[in-house]
Amino acid sequence: MNRFPLWKNILIGLVLVASFLYTLPNFFGEVPAVQVSPLKSTAIADQALLKEAETAVRAAGVQAESAFLDDNSVKLRFASTDEQIKAKDALQAALGDRNTVALNLLSASPHWLASIRALPMYLGLDLRGGVHFLLQVDMKAALERRMIGYQGDIRTELRNEKIRYARIARAGGKVEVKFSTRDQRDAAQSRIAGAYPDLNLVSTDGADEFSLVATLKPEAERSIQEFAVKQNIQTLRNRVNELGVAEPVIQQQGLDRVVVQLPGVQDTAKAKDILGRTATLEIRLVDEEADVNAAAAGQIPFGDELYQSRDGYPVLVKKDVVLTGDSITDAAPGFDSQTNRPAVHVSLDGKGARIFKDVTRENVGRRMAILLIEHGQTEIITAPTIQEEIGGGRVQITGMESPREASDVALLLRAGALAAPMTIVEERTVGPSMGQENIAKGFHSNLWGFIAVVAFMIFYYRVFGIFSSLALAANGLFLVALLSLLQATLTLPGLAGIALTLGMAIDANVLINERVREELRNGATPQAAIHAGYDRAWSTILDSNLTTLIAGIALFWLGSGPVRGFAVVLCLGILTSMFSAVTVSRAMVNLSYGRKPRLSKVSI
Repeated sequence: MNRFPLWKNILIGLVLVASFLYTLPNFFGEVPAVQVSPLKSTAIADQALLKEAETAVRAAGVQAESAFLDDNSVKLRFASTDEQIKAKDALQAALGDRNTVALNLLSASPHWLASIRALPMYLGLDLRGGVHFLLQVDMKAALERRMIGYQGDIRTELRNEKIRYARIARAGGKVEVKFSTRDQRDAAQSRIAGAYPDLNLVSTDGADEFSLVATLKPEAERSIQEFAVKQNIQTLRNRVNELGVAEPVIQQQGLDRVVVQLPGVQDTAKAKDILGRTATLEIRLVDEEADVNAAAAGQIPFGDELYQSRDGYPVLVKKDVVLTGDSITDAAPGFDSQTNRPAVHVSLDGKGARIFKDVTRENVGRRMAILLIEHGQTEIITAPTIQEEIGGGRVQITGMESPREASDVALLLRAGALAAPMTIVEERTVGPSMGQENIAKGFHSNLWGFIAVVAFMIFYYRVFGIFSSLALAANGLFLVALLSLLQATLTLPGLAGIALTLGMAIDANVLINERVREELRNGATPQAAIHAGYDRAWSTILDSNLTTLIAGIALFWLGSGPVRGFAVVLCLGILTSMFSAVTVSRAMVNLSYGRKPRLSKVSI
């Protein structure tokens, strides 16, 4: 009557063993480490960089416990934070001119656990330590940048339609166009209004000239501001990967602010450096009339800028930007069909395609430079000669040194630059020692709560109380293993969720034990009482946990940040508690009492 088949007992045993293995990495803690990442996203962290890092560390008299390649970075573990700081200074002096050197924390769990994907839970900022930034998006700059674009668009539109104008100028958030006649002004107003519906146009008449002032409509301003925040958040997500941060928190706060939390990052300066990085593309015409050698000697003509090509030769380019990365809708790595060399295939939006077509048509035989601007440094990727008009919005960028570089440049262009500048208005660092203190407090609160529940259950339900306590321990094991397997981020609210789950999980066992007692009082035999107790308590357990699960789902759906973390732990804890209370505890009862056909009494 009260026996599980062999396969079910084996299955429960395997689940317990697997849960123990996947829980184990969380008890090894973390060790101080230093991460070295190439400064340029197109560079590769390889064995040569690994050897350079090890040599620099040994020269400083510091011994790394281990050094290895991880993704596109080199990571070195150390025995203490003092050695970590010394190694960081040595690596910064030796490799800092072309690499990012950042302090970090790495898991100390054995490699054999990592080989079976048994990894520790990610810890939030309040448990692991790290840095917290509150950044504000410069909405005024975002609007001005859009008006700069409209200034060029209006100029191109008027030229294409052969509408003469005296001059065009931009002042803050408005673009003003001057005309000699009213007919020219009216024709331009009609054309601009049809081509750019987001602009509000106001015409004025003067004594000897007629003007047209274009400003953004309020709904267009709101759209630009919302896009600026969303684009900046996406760009920040792409950048923090360089710091090796596990589960960073990047989310909008209010209308124009972004919260960035980087758990485990101890180097605030490097974090600020990465977050402020720019990466975009510019297309400009090469000035082939001026003397490049004279410019290299310091005599740069007005309206030009001097940059170095990848081959090391100086190239003089116009300051006027033909196109920027804002016009790129997609970028994919590939190969040049003629030379079979690595290349990046770029798709432009409608406006960008139209501008590029016009520029290439008007400048056949001249050179056009494609500039990659990253980390404040400008590099000319390639400067080909325009052979013919290029239409269709498809541009091929050659000059890539390897397929890996083509892939990285394509990724960089897709990620884009910040849509608007951001300033740090709040900066906070949570030290590792404070995180350890929070972990200790959370662990002890869970431990003492568990001990109190176990003491009560054993005192009140005797042997069945022991079974319930072991099932409760199994529930905690299942929950931590599941969170580790999902690579969830554990925060202080999450620890509170675990404590609450352990307290609620015992309710199911109380219902079962009381139902068994009731059956015994009604005169049922012990075996029948055990069977009826588990069967009849199941519906009540399901109803009570289902209502709590609905509340947890609502918290996850409507909440954000720590509230969602608490909801995840709560919902997972409900599911594991139902399994442990009904299945694991019954397996132990069956193994103890189920093999006795003439059972006279049970200890409950």
